[in-house]
Amino acid sequence: MRIIRSISLAALSLCFAIVSNGQNNAVQSEKDYYSLRTIAIPQEIKLEVGGVAVMPDGRIAASTRRGEIWIIENAYGTGQPYFSKFASGLHEVLGLAYRDGAFYCTQRGELTKIEDKDGDGKADSFTPISIFQLSGNYHEYAYGPVFDKSGDMYVTLNVAWVGYGDGLGKWHGWLLKIKPNGTTEPIATGLRSPAGFNINNNGDVFYAENQGDWVGSGRVTHLEKGDFAGNAGGLNWTKEPESPLKLTKDDLKVVDNGQPMHEAAKIIKELKLPAVWFPHTLMGISTSDILQDESNGTFGPFGGQYYVADQGHSKIMRMSLEKVKGKYQGACYPFYEGFASGLLRLRWGLDGSMFAGMTSRGWASTGKAEYALQRLVWNGETPFEMKDIHALPDGFEIEFTLPVDAAKLKNAMNYSVNSFIYKYHHIYGSPIIQNQIRKIKGIIPSADGKKVKLVMDSLIAGHIHEIKLQNMTSSNGKALLHDFAYYTMNNIPEGAATVLTEDQKVKMMHMDMKHDMKMMPETTSVNTITAKRKLTMPGDWGQPDVVLKLGTKPGLKFDVARFEVKAGAKVRLMFSNNDDMTHNVVVVAPGAAEEVGNLALQLGLKGSEMNYVPNSPKVLFHTRLLPPDAIESIYFFAPTTPGEYPFICSYPGHASVMRGILKVVK
Repeated sequence: MRIIRSISLAALSLCFAIVSNGQNNAVQSEKDYYSLRTIAIPQEIKLEVGGVAVMPDGRIAASTRRGEIWIIENAYGTGQPYFSKFASGLHEVLGLAYRDGAFYCTQRGELTKIEDKDGDGKADSFTPISIFQLSGNYHEYAYGPVFDKSGDMYVTLNVAWVGYGDGLGKWHGWLLKIKPNGTTEPIATGLRSPAGFNINNNGDVFYAENQGDWVGSGRVTHLEKGDFAGNAGGLNWTKEPESPLKLTKDDLKVVDNGQPMHEAAKIIKELKLPAVWFPHTLMGISTSDILQDESNGTFGPFGGQYYVADQGHSKIMRMSLEKVKGKYQGACYPFYEGFASGLLRLRWGLDGSMFAGMTSRGWASTGKAEYALQRLVWNGETPFEMKDIHALPDGFEIEFTLPVDAAKLKNAMNYSVNSFIYKYHHIYGSPIIQNQIRKIKGIIPSADGKKVKLVMDSLIAGHIHEIKLQNMTSSNGKALLHDFAYYTMNNIPEGAATVLTEDQKVKMMHMDMKHDMKMMPETTSVNTITAKRKLTMPGDWGQPDVVLKLGTKPGLKFDVARFEVKAGAKVRLMFSNNDDMTHNVVVVAPGAAEEVGNLALQLGLKGSEMNYVPNSPKVLFHTRLLPPDAIESIYFFAPTTPGEYPFICSYPGHASVMRGILKVVK
C-alpha cells in the first residue's frame, strides 16, 4: 500500500468586502465568520478532484479526473494528513459515494462498485453495475452516483458537444435512476452539463445547469419523472420504449425564437422551469454541486437551505426554496468566495464542516491552483445577512439573520428592485432581456426588526427579480455582509393585496429617477461601430500592413499568446471563436488588464448589453462578444508608443486567465 505523508500549507488569503453602515466604513469579510482550511496535498499526487466521499470512520476519499481514488486520514486537521492510493486505472471519475463498506463511482462509461475484499487497504474488486453508451466525444462526462433513501442510485450524463449539445450516446442528456442490480430507469431529460445534483430531505431531485445552448444562464431545476429541462440534445432518445416522455426536437422549432423560457413552457408542456436562476456573471459562471444544509446548526444560521458551488468563479452561493402553487421557486445569494481552484464537489464532514473538492485543468477558474481539497468551517458567530426571501401576492418578505436598525429598515432609499429574464433558444447563452426597474409602493417592517415586507406595484411571473439593499445595519451595529439577491418568480402567490397605512406607503412612489440612476452603473451601448470597434477597413488603407489571426482553445485560452507589430501599423485583427463559450477580444493599455477585467465585472445587469466592454480610456480596441463559431474582424492603427499591450477576453470570469500580449515595436 502506498502511503504519503503531507506537510502543512499556509492558509489562503481571502478577499473582503467593504460595506458602508451609513456612519463609517465597517470592514466585513466572509472569513470573519467562516475559515477556509487547506488539506495539504503531496506534490507527487495530482488530486484533480472529481468526487468526494466522507467515510464513517473519519477518513475522506477523493476520486480524480486521472482515474484514481485516494483515501485521506487526518483530513479534519487533528494531525498531519496521510494519503493512500486505493484504486487506479479508472476513467475520469467525476462522482464518488461510500455505502455499506463499498465505494460507488461514476466513470466516463460505467457505474462501478469497488471493494477491498482482502482488507489490505487497496481495491481488489471492481463490479460494473451499469454501462453507459459512448460516442467518443470529449464532452460526454458522467456524474454521480447519489443514493436515495431506498438505496437506489441517480446518475446524470452530459450531452456531447458538436458545435451544440447532442445526445450521441444513449441516455446522454438524462437523469437516470439505477438500482443496485443495474436496472436503469430514465427519469428526465433536457440536461446539458449536469455536473451537480442533490436529493433533498423530501426525496426531491435538484440539478445544477451551466450556460450553453438552450441555457441562457446557470440555474437549478427540480426534476420529476417525465420532465424536460430545456436542452434539446437528450431528445434523441425519447423514442425509446423506456422514455417517460415523447417530446422531439422538431417539437421545439415553434419556440426556438428567443422568447423567455416561461413563455415557451406555455406551449411545450413538458418544459420544466428552473426553481432558481443563477444570473450569469452576477452570481457565477458554471454552477456545479448542490448541498443541502443538514448540519443541525453547526454550519451557521441557514439550516435546510442549499449551497451551490461554482467551478469558474471558485466560490459557493446559497439558495433558499419555497413552493408556490405546488412548484419550487426561490432565491440565490452570495455566500463564500476565494477557494483555491474550481469547485466541483461539496460534502459534509462528520463535524458539520464542509469539504470542497476542486479541479481547473481545461476548465479554467478564478482560483489559480490546478486542483485543491479544502474545508470550510463556521466560527460560531452569526453574520448579518438576508436569510430568506418569500414571495407575496404583491411583493416580497425579506427575513434577516439579525434584527435591523429600525430607521434603516423603513427608509425607501435603501431598497432597489429590478426584474429581467433570458432568451430561450438554441444559441449559446443569452443577453439579459426585459430589464425593468420595479416600483415599491410600501414598506412594512416586522415588530422584531427581523423581517420587512416590500409591497410592489406589480410582479412578473417567470422573471428574475434582483433585490438590492444599501446602508443596512443590524441593531447591534453590523453591516450587511452581502447586499443583493435574485428571486426567481415562477408563480405569484394567491391572496389579497396588502392594505397600506399612510405610514407604510412610499411617498415618492419608489425612488426618484436621480436615485435610480445612482443605483445603476453608467453604461453606453457598444453594439454599434465606434472608433474602438471598426468593422470595415478604411478606404484609404489599400490593404492592412498586418493581419493578425486569433482563435481560442479549451481552458479559457487564446490560441496565440503573443503578437508583434510595428508602431502605427495598419492592423486587421481576425477573431474566430471556435470555443463552446462566448468570448471577445479587448486590447487595453499596458498594465490595465486587471483593471479593465474588474470594470467589466462591475457592469452588472448592463454587462451583456455592453458586450462586457467597460467605458474606460484604457480600452483601446475591441470586438463584440462572439458566440461559438462566430467570426469578427476589426481594424485599427497600432499604438505609436512601443510597449506591451495586453489583450483579454473581458467576459467575467475569463479576464483573469484569458490573456495575451500585443507587442508594439519601433
